[in-house]
Amino acid sequence: MISISRFLRHLFSNNQKTRKHFPASSMKRIEDAIALSERHHNGQIRFIVETSLAPLALYHSQSVRERALEIFSLFRIWDTANNNGVLLYLLIADHAFEIIADRNIHAKAGQIYWDQVCNDMEKLLKNDQFEDGILLGIERISNVLKEHFPESVITPNELPDQPLII
Repeated sequence: MISISRFLRHLFSNNQKTRKHFPASSMKRIEDAIALSERHHNGQIRFIVETSLAPLALYHSQSVRERALEIFSLFRIWDTANNNGVLLYLLIADHAFEIIADRNIHAKAGQIYWDQVCNDMEKLLKNDQFEDGILLGIERISNVLKEHFPESVITPNELPDQPLII
């Protein structure tokens, strides 16, 4: 069953609000942080922010996690040489985000680590510190990638560093 309040939030959300939270200067700093991070490990990090879900997804009560998994697949984040891609996904209309890590990095970091990163990011995101929250997430993801996939075997940049608003 569709939630009327969720439907209305998504219906009245627009990219202007998203760009207010992530102006070009923020997006550039996030892109630079990802690029710098990937010089120190052979993992791949992708940040994608979505303003709202399509009405059909809302009708089927698609969760933020389900949508993040769909985005993970659509943008082929799973398709890195070492299966160590990580998606930071933010859904503005629901004020929610997910971290989806490919199997190799997830197996090494563990769910407890990802939950802690989410908790730390959430404190900033709830206070409208969107850029700081995402940069903290990138830093924490980078730390675990450095530990388990060090720079000694750097692979080509397999995913774009540029954040994406969809």
